[in-house]
Amino acid sequence: MKAHITKAIEYMQGATKIWVLVVAVVISLLVGYIVRGVFVGSGPGEAGASAHQATEKQKSSQRWTCSMHPQINMPKPGRCPLCQMKLIPLNIQEGESASLRELTVSENAKKLMEIQTAPVERKFVEAEVRMVGKIDYDETRLKYITAWVPGRLDRLFVDYTGVPVNKGDHLVYIYSPELLSAQEELIQAKRAVKAIQQSDSSIMRDMTQATYIAAREKLLLLGLSEKQVANIERMGKASDHLTIYSPATGIVIHKNAQEGMYVKTGTRIYTIADLSEVWIRLDAYESDLMWLRYGQKVEFTTEAYPGERFVGTIAFIDPILTQMTRTIKVRVNAANHKMRLKPGMFVRAVAKAKVASGDKVMDAALAGKWICPMHPDVVKEKAGKCGICGMPLVRTESLGYLGLDPKKADKPLVIPASAALVTGTRAIVYVEVPGRDKPTFEGREIVLGPKAGDYYLVRHGLSEGERVVTKGNFKIDAELQIQAKPSMMTPEGGGGGGHQHGGPADVKKDTGSGKMATMLPGLVQSQLHAVLSVGEKINGAIETRDLPNIRSGFADMQRKVDDVDGTNLQGHMKMLWQEYSMLLTNDAIEGKEVTDLKTAKRIAGMMNEHLASMKSKLGLQHGGHSPPIISVINPKFQQQLAKATDAYLAIQQALANDNSKQASDAAKQMAEAITSVDMTLLQGDDHMAWMKTSGELKNILAGVIQAEGIEPVRKEFALLSEEMAATAKRFGILGGSLYQFKCPMAFNNRGATWLQVDDKTRNPYFGAAMLQCGEVIQVLPGVKEKGGSDE
Repeated sequence: MKAHITKAIEYMQGATKIWVLVVAVVISLLVGYIVRGVFVGSGPGEAGASAHQATEKQKSSQRWTCSMHPQINMPKPGRCPLCQMKLIPLNIQEGESASLRELTVSENAKKLMEIQTAPVERKFVEAEVRMVGKIDYDETRLKYITAWVPGRLDRLFVDYTGVPVNKGDHLVYIYSPELLSAQEELIQAKRAVKAIQQSDSSIMRDMTQATYIAAREKLLLLGLSEKQVANIERMGKASDHLTIYSPATGIVIHKNAQEGMYVKTGTRIYTIADLSEVWIRLDAYESDLMWLRYGQKVEFTTEAYPGERFVGTIAFIDPILTQMTRTIKVRVNAANHKMRLKPGMFVRAVAKAKVASGDKVMDAALAGKWICPMHPDVVKEKAGKCGICGMPLVRTESLGYLGLDPKKADKPLVIPASAALVTGTRAIVYVEVPGRDKPTFEGREIVLGPKAGDYYLVRHGLSEGERVVTKGNFKIDAELQIQAKPSMMTPEGGGGGGHQHGGPADVKKDTGSGKMATMLPGLVQSQLHAVLSVGEKINGAIETRDLPNIRSGFADMQRKVDDVDGTNLQGHMKMLWQEYSMLLTNDAIEGKEVTDLKTAKRIAGMMNEHLASMKSKLGLQHGGHSPPIISVINPKFQQQLAKATDAYLAIQQALANDNSKQASDAAKQMAEAITSVDMTLLQGDDHMAWMKTSGELKNILAGVIQAEGIEPVRKEFALLSEEMAATAKRFGILGGSLYQFKCPMAFNNRGATWLQVDDKTRNPYFGAAMLQCGEVIQVLPGVKEKGGSDE
């Protein structure tokens, strides 16, 4: 009994301890809650309200996107308008971005990304052009010993090559009957002059004197020296042999004759090279040609004298490119002190150019001077003639040098080479946005100039004083790709599928086709249509191969883009216009300076893609069609070609409906239509172009007809679409415009295009699975017959 009582007491004591602990915990929580309310300034009701507000705020800022089409950006959940997949949440803070290419990170993230920046500045930078080549003889210092009279070489005093000779050294002892008779004529003429000195007839004296002078000149012209002629006159005896002396100091580099051989007048006996100056023949890459100038100093080294530097002057830049090596021959003149430089030696050379704006080179030694266009060592302070060749001197500025007193404007705008993510003649740079609470960087496409050392010259797109990212720019670019924004790897944003849509500031209207188009102010619409009209003008100039009009068209494009009043736009629409303004301005900057049709077509192709995308994204598709162009191809030919186009469109529609049999039947009709086209309706280049085009179309159609299953048909259709687009551009299509679409996801994201008669997307590569995946990239205007009416 006592044991039971003891256990009961112990149990009650344990329970008491547990209750005490529970009460202590509750009291601690209450105290903390009260203290939090005092310092935070809110009671339980206020705290609940704050949490509710935060939740509501998070919901209001929530955006929704598609996992297959990350360019989709919607304010509420639903289904993707392109592929009908269910949207997924995407957190985007409204009001932060002022550009489609903008990225904001925390200070900690900036450190983790190791982002470094450098200023955009104006300064003279130095370009180094490295070249290799060999030493050669100076062709202007070669002398040739030839036979001035026919005869026999009885003695050659120099009997092997490489022998050094001085001017006046005897080289050849030659027997010549012609020389013997010429000496006899001189001796007889000399005697006649003495005999007739006492004659009273001045005419006879003059004739005799003239004969004597002519005989003397004849010997001099046959190669005798004044001293040799004087000895013949003094001795009064002719010699049947003649000694030929060296006309210059140098090295005998060729021995062309042998003792005892008979030679004719003009036969070459020796070649002597004056090696006091040599030529350095170098190979320069064509990309380095812009930094090389006539008269520029070049340093070079040889294997024979390691560490020792020699200096020469550029005297010639070959006007013709070597096709096999894609290099330009550059010749350097160099002094050869102590004859250390030997022809045939391998050399490595470096030309340094201090780069100024306008691709000019700054050289203080040549600034404002006059130089000989044939002898670069002849440099004078004033105008005059070359003392060597007598050619008029020219100003060094005409050879690409900067004038005297370079100004600040002569300093080029440059960025470190590491800042540019190069995409051809253009580049993507990331500019640090000033005045933000958090580190913010804006992507920008710029037009690059040439590379000079560790810098790129900037033609357009940046201003002095801005800061560009020099390290970490690839990480920023990758982050923009993840966010489906335009970047270097995905210029259109969204993994190549187009720019984001549906920003909070967009104003929409119903087009009546189930789509929503953005409303633009009337003034901005008219200004944008003016931009589109200039694009049509440029395309017309390219069709006629009119380079001056192409350049003026691009210059007009720049003006029209600048005229667009972007201040009337807001929100996402404003960001879209900033993007297209940047892209089209870059097109214009490059296009207004084109010098060949191939480059013009490349730039116009980019411009057309930008204009087509702009029309689609800014709601200009309706009411903004290009007017039909006047036909320059035989209209009967175009009528026949239109039947093939109708059959092509039937193939496209059949594939969009997932019907491979209808596609194959339409392909057969198209092949018959192409075969029926009368190519005699075309002449000249048009005739030859159609012969090639029709053959390629028939080959592709044969693949469509023979393909088994819808996927092989679609693969062949992609090739057919490319060829049909080129055919429409080359020969024109009677009727309305054709719309060229692009699906970026076709064939494992390789992408493919097709043509339609309207802008309502019907994807032939996915059919019902993703019928609306794709966007218009170009509108091909229809054509009308001369004298016909517009659509």
